[in-house]
Amino acid sequence: MQFMLSSSAFAPGQPIPRKYSCDGQDISPPLSWGEPPQNTRSLALIADDPDAPGGTFAHWVLYAVPSHSRALPEGVAKAEKLADASLHGKNSWGRLGYGGPCPPGGTHRYFFKLYALDSVLGLPAGASKQRLLEAMQGHIVGQAELMGTYSRD
Repeated sequence: MQFMLSSSAFAPGQPIPRKYSCDGQDISPPLSWGEPPQNTRSLALIADDPDAPGGTFAHWVLYAVPSHSRALPEGVAKAEKLADASLHGKNSWGRLGYGGPCPPGGTHRYFFKLYALDSVLGLPAGASKQRLLEAMQGHIVGQAELMGTYSRD
């Protein structure tokens, strides 16, 4: 299986179930992926909404994910450090962990982007999406993406 990102909760380009939004349980959806490039030393995940009125809104920032990982379960803990040593950054709400879709109106697109990195970045927990993107420059050896949509009732 090539380096592709998928979810058992929704198909690419399809609606993200309410359960994973601010209207539901606001828990992260299950994600899985194939074998990353051979020189991968760690993985990073950013989930964001480019359709947000104030500019792209970060819903989830996770990094230092071990290179041998192939999935994230539903409802990842919103802790600074996970059991596998992965670290949460801060989303655009200023909180650690996943924050689900919560658009003010209309249908928004949510991009889950998984980055294969040739290093472990050494960032402390709580880094912003921007800080992570800066630290990843020159270290991305592969990328997988999954997009889902969400609109509120």
